[in-house]
Amino acid sequence: MNIISVQRCISILVLLTVIDMHCCQGNADQWRKIHIVYMGDRPHHSGDTSASLVGQHISMLEHVLGSASLAKESLVYSYGRSFNGFAAKLSPPEVDTFSKMERVISVIPNHKLRLHTTHSWEFMDFSPGKIRPQEEGNIVIGFLDSGIWPESESFNDEGMSPPPAKWKGKCHNFTCNNKIIGARYYNSEGLYPATEFKSPRDAIGHGTHTSSTAAGREVDGASFLGLAKGTATGGVPNARIAVYKVCWDMLGCSNADILAAFDDAIADGVDILSMSLGSDDPLPFFDDALAIGAFHAMKRGVLSSVSAGNSGPSPATASNLAPWMLTVAASSMDRKFISQVVLGNGEIYPGIAVNSFKLNGTSFPLVWAGDVANYSGGMGLLSAKNCLPGSLNSHKIAGKIVLCNSVLGDYTGVVMANGLGAIVSFPIPFLIDISLSYPLPATQVKTGDGDAILEYIRTTENPIGTILVGETWKDIMAPYVASFSSRGPNRLNPEILKPDITAPGVDVLAAWSPGASPSGSPFDTRKVKFNVISGTSMSCPHASAVAAYVKALHPNWSPAAIKSAIMTTANVMDPRKNDEHEFAYGAGHVNPLAATNPGLVYNASEADYIHFLCKQGYNTSTLKQVTGESNASCDGVVPGRAWDLNYPTFGVAVEDGQSVNGTFTRTVTNVASTNSTYRVTVQMPSSVNVEVHPQELSFSTVGEKKTFTVKVSGTKMVEQPIQSGTIVWKDGVHVVRSPLVVYTITPNSMTTSPFRPTERIGFGANSINWNMHF
Repeated sequence: MNIISVQRCISILVLLTVIDMHCCQGNADQWRKIHIVYMGDRPHHSGDTSASLVGQHISMLEHVLGSASLAKESLVYSYGRSFNGFAAKLSPPEVDTFSKMERVISVIPNHKLRLHTTHSWEFMDFSPGKIRPQEEGNIVIGFLDSGIWPESESFNDEGMSPPPAKWKGKCHNFTCNNKIIGARYYNSEGLYPATEFKSPRDAIGHGTHTSSTAAGREVDGASFLGLAKGTATGGVPNARIAVYKVCWDMLGCSNADILAAFDDAIADGVDILSMSLGSDDPLPFFDDALAIGAFHAMKRGVLSSVSAGNSGPSPATASNLAPWMLTVAASSMDRKFISQVVLGNGEIYPGIAVNSFKLNGTSFPLVWAGDVANYSGGMGLLSAKNCLPGSLNSHKIAGKIVLCNSVLGDYTGVVMANGLGAIVSFPIPFLIDISLSYPLPATQVKTGDGDAILEYIRTTENPIGTILVGETWKDIMAPYVASFSSRGPNRLNPEILKPDITAPGVDVLAAWSPGASPSGSPFDTRKVKFNVISGTSMSCPHASAVAAYVKALHPNWSPAAIKSAIMTTANVMDPRKNDEHEFAYGAGHVNPLAATNPGLVYNASEADYIHFLCKQGYNTSTLKQVTGESNASCDGVVPGRAWDLNYPTFGVAVEDGQSVNGTFTRTVTNVASTNSTYRVTVQMPSSVNVEVHPQELSFSTVGEKKTFTVKVSGTKMVEQPIQSGTIVWKDGVHVVRSPLVVYTITPNSMTTSPFRPTERIGFGANSINWNMHF
């Protein structure tokens, strides 16, 4: 969750303006912008090949645009390997025409999307490489991200066999090996920033970091410029990597490119998809590119692991809410990076930063940014306090360490004015739980410590101080969910708990692209092989690796079974560390080893999700197109709460002033012993009554299924915070744990939700602000 400099933000805005102007040039095309026309599953007719679908898409465009040549020029992508649809440049009237066509499910604007160590595996008591390399080597993880740096030691293929026979992927403008077995790139706009590579090569560092976190090979002596030195490894170091570059420096990630990548990845033969991407605002499922792609991936046996977002700690901020996705929150590890401030009076204040700059204990003059404003440049006190670009007087701060009282955690003005270092006093205390990297000696301190440093500066004739090089300290509070990690409840389906799980996402060391600076600052000229960053982008690949690990040992398990195994075996989180409880960490902290032997799983098929979508108000004709199944039907299904979806968690959202009342039906499948008996235990606050029937489940064969019901009841509730409980099945060996939460919502907020469709979905008009979770 690096802080991007103001100059960089300005550059992005300027570039996007140029792109917008570029897209709107010419009289005929001035209103045409890229949209995705989504048409559901691929037709099942033998004659409907990818090539024939291209012809159908051009024919549709020709009919609407009125010209064969214009139709071909308008077409950007034809999706036909894994699902049906296309991306094309369309005007508003043309969008409206397509959205009314019977064969079209949705027309989606091509909104821009932004992207949301080794010690992490040790922290989880997991030693990668425990299963046979050939089993792990059969698993392919696909990464939709910013590309990869193939020369990194984390991606060497020494001793690895050729790719599995099932693999159908390709490498475009890229040299693959037996580790990176596929690499494609997508750019629907056809614009490439000067900082970028016209290939799957990573110019940002993000994709390199996520892919090595999940599946990097072992690298001894890895560190960030001497910090966090150790052996770097991914969770499944022998798994294969397939790269789908959909995110570009300064441009972000587009819907059209994401769906093109899904279309290829599913057909190429990936087993797990890892995507550290997400929306700030929920959309109907079939107006959401990630939800669409993940649905078709699920249909073909591929689990999509996605990040929950970096918009916490505010409630109801979690993204990627579709129940067929594994949505991952970010939590801490028992290691944090500290860079201390030492004042001339001997006082020492711990700061949080990944600081590799050595001042060798030498003290330098200290100044407060508010005292050195660049008034002649038209800047005032507020800008100076925040150390914004151009706000500081270079004559007064050159060679000095500057104290910034920054809301943004900014340091840019210090660098631009030739300051020696920066102490950032962050006024929002709950956000000081991640270590940032800066392009100069710098650290961020708590508000109270910043006040003490300011008092020293103001009361001392010649204040001096220094910033010590970073070191690692033990964090005895770990794990807890990071403040930036997005929280529930689920804004689309309050009865389905999101996020699903939490995994390490704070101060994670992993491989990095030398094409990007470690701090993300244009003033940073350092090049590193490994970097320490934070975000749900970092937690997502941890969960992806665990999913791949489970898949390697249980190749025939469905995406829902793998997801259930991860959730029901998760380690219990301490609710005292996060007031939001399950809305922060879902089912708990991922436990890789336990996930391979869950005992029971809550399985779900495409038919289960179809029933769920019927309950959400989607109709039969839409779902027949989405699924490609002629027998898909919503007949007899009354829209309402999704209490009967076979999900591993339980949620009861109660309208203010109403009584607690909910009944769930669940089916568990035995995946362990041939003869076993499970007994249920329930924990819940006394104000809520929970009845489970039956209370005992006996199995005689592997694969046998048993169904039970959960009835939740209680008195009227008003403005009640989350009440957490659990439903646990035990057989003496396995512990199958599911959270149960009860909470209040605003009256009628569910029935009036704009995200619950009543008929076939039209084109999505909502603006999407995608996060490269970073």
